Amino acid sequence: PEVVVQAFLATEDRRFFHHEGLDIRGLARAAVANFRSGTVVQGGSTITQQVAKKRLSADRTLDRKIREALLSIRLETQLSKHEILEIYLNEIFLGHGAHGVSAAAGRYFGKRLEELSLAEAALIAGLARAPSRYNPVRDPDRARRRRAVVLSNMVEAGFINESQRDEADAEPITLVRKPDVFRQRNPYYAEHVRRTVSAQLGDDAVL
Repeated sequence: PEVVVQAFLATEDRRFFHHEGLDIRGLARAAVANFRSGTVVQGGSTITQQVAKKRLSADRTLDRKIREALLSIRLETQLSKHEILEIYLNEIFLGHGAHGVSAAAGRYFGKRLEELSLAEAALIAGLARAPSRYNPVRDPDRARRRRAVVLSNMVEAGFINESQRDEADAEPITLVRKPDVFRQRNPYYAEHVRRTVSAQLGDDAVL
């Protein structure tokens, strides 16, 4: 849904459809915004870089950063922007065992993606940077503040107006209270099974 895409683009990569994998302007803008706020309110990596990062080792070396940049550029030449965005939104970890926006919509709100309100889409997008820190189950107040940042970013990006932002900002966070038996009983084994099924049968089978 457009509202979900816009929420992520406004906060994670506003110039996604204009850069070729790397975005120096976006990096500089994020650095200024983060410096002014005293915390991380905007990310510096592009969505393409985040897709590339998941396909490389997790070490924080200069060599890996160079390979990440090269792979990002290569992805942009081999896939369309919409294909890269689809991979990102389907794979991103959003806390509580939710991999991808569809899983997050079900996990937090018990809804399908197309049923999400603006406020709910903004809350999910806000989890991208730090799923544990902004988890609405553990810390609803912090999640609400993060949601407000995403909504303001959407105003700045021209996706919504101030009236829509204010209305969404006033919406209470209402989470679904489903028991998550996998996380309660065998979370590590359940995650192993999820990855195995995903590799063998595809993400659709997992969902």
